[in-house]
Amino acid sequence: MSAPTTIGFVGLGQMGEPMAAFIARGETPLICYDRVPGRAPEGAIETGELAEVIARADTIFLSLPDGKIVNAVAAEIAAMDDVAGKVIIDMSTIGPAAAKEAAATLTAAGMTFIDAPVSGGRQGALKASITIIWAGPQAEMARHRHIIDLFCANAFHVGDQPGQGQAVKLLNNFLSATAMAASSEAVLFGLAHGVDMKTILDVVKVSTGNNTAIEDKFPRRILTGSYDAGFFAELLNKDVRLYNQFVQEAGTSNLIGARVAEVWQQVEEALPPQSDFTRVFEVLEKRTLP
Repeated sequence: MSAPTTIGFVGLGQMGEPMAAFIARGETPLICYDRVPGRAPEGAIETGELAEVIARADTIFLSLPDGKIVNAVAAEIAAMDDVAGKVIIDMSTIGPAAAKEAAATLTAAGMTFIDAPVSGGRQGALKASITIIWAGPQAEMARHRHIIDLFCANAFHVGDQPGQGQAVKLLNNFLSATAMAASSEAVLFGLAHGVDMKTILDVVKVSTGNNTAIEDKFPRRILTGSYDAGFFAELLNKDVRLYNQFVQEAGTSNLIGARVAEVWQQVEEALPPQSDFTRVFEVLEKRTLP
């Protein structure tokens, strides 16, 4: 199988823009589309029409906000002429059901759909250190590896079926959300006993309670007061809500998941739109102060 000759990229938001920028530095031509003009990175071709991306590219990456939008775009692509044989790699977080729906739509049009959400947040996207969670043919992953490696530090093949990538992404984001909320409560407990925050972090970081919130979010985003992890609270709440929904469908244990979903719903409601998810600490702090 030959390597793709032109890459398309649809969705140049918080994650898409930096990922596309790294692809644009490679040798394969890149054509981009976003509903907001002017976001295409240097070295890429920008177009104001989705149809032009699909016509000119043989592999198209999607980085879109949710399953409703992904499936609307999938339906629009499937209705276009001469799309058979093209590959759609969806890096959005949309849940297993939406991934299966998009796959069915595009497969019926003769296209190959890859369920490939990414993890690492905007900071990871800016550093090309994100993880891609690939559910689709391994041969396609190998064929696109030179493109993936431009913006991704870790690539995992987790299965062949649409929805499997979403399942792994959602369980990962659930763990991240749990760690962030639980660590906030734990740090507040230590502060209430007069222990310095940095001291708490230094101890836990080399002890059994360590996690990414303790290693990164607290020392770099909360202790500094910057709250700039680059991921909105409402998006994390969406992911936790999706996780909770599909855990219920799977019938697996959800004792902790149900409570975490309640917490993040309350956090989203307490914060202004597009607030960084690390501000959960501020929300919980206000709840515990007299």
